[in-house]
Amino acid sequence: MNIFTYILTSVILVSLVSFVGVLFIALKEKTLNKLLSFLVSFACGALLGGAFLHLLPESVENLGEKSFTLVIVAFLTFFILEKVFRWRHCHLGHCPTHSFAYLNLLGDGLHNFVDGAIIAAAFLTDISLGISTTLAVILHEIPQEIGDFSILLYGGIEKKKALLFNFVSALTAFFGALVTYFFAQQVSGLIPFLIPFAAGGFIYIAATDILPELHKKENLRQSILELFLILSGIVLMAFFKNLL
Repeated sequence: MNIFTYILTSVILVSLVSFVGVLFIALKEKTLNKLLSFLVSFACGALLGGAFLHLLPESVENLGEKSFTLVIVAFLTFFILEKVFRWRHCHLGHCPTHSFAYLNLLGDGLHNFVDGAIIAAAFLTDISLGISTTLAVILHEIPQEIGDFSILLYGGIEKKKALLFNFVSALTAFFGALVTYFFAQQVSGLIPFLIPFAAGGFIYIAATDILPELHKKENLRQSILELFLILSGIVLMAFFKNLL
């Protein structure tokens, strides 16, 4: 296979991970709703782990202290975007879909674009590096995609639509890969700036949207389980980082 075929095959495999949500489609509505609050807790941990353990260290390595400024810019940008989404969809007092569901799609799409760009850049450097990078991306995407699908469902999006939206978001990896392959010289300086921006988006969604939702339920036993699942999401992302 030539380099371009390797890149496309790898990005297809990474994008297919978004269909992990199929595992939850067959569940009955009552069972799924009960499970969702716990899955969202895990999603919170996966988002925080992805931001602080994967994206930020990589960004600091490339940009130094500028990374933290970009995280703040991203955090405030997502705050403004959420205000816009709420104004457009909830200004009549009825909000069928929580705005954080749309924000999560935006943040995940940006993250997937970066993943596609990183995979393409790795293959352009060396085929064995590209293969190992693809494996790394797939492994850290599994908990990420479970979390993303759970957030979309929790935000009020129907199961089939959530699965479709998650896949469309995953397809941005193709754009990242194609742009990098055809314009490697031009985009090589842009990717490092997108990484902390994605990290800021993940932190915003976890801290301002998901955690307040979890605080609405004050059952002590459930709160302890939610904390355990948040930590599980963080630990799993740390495990994949150390493994690779």
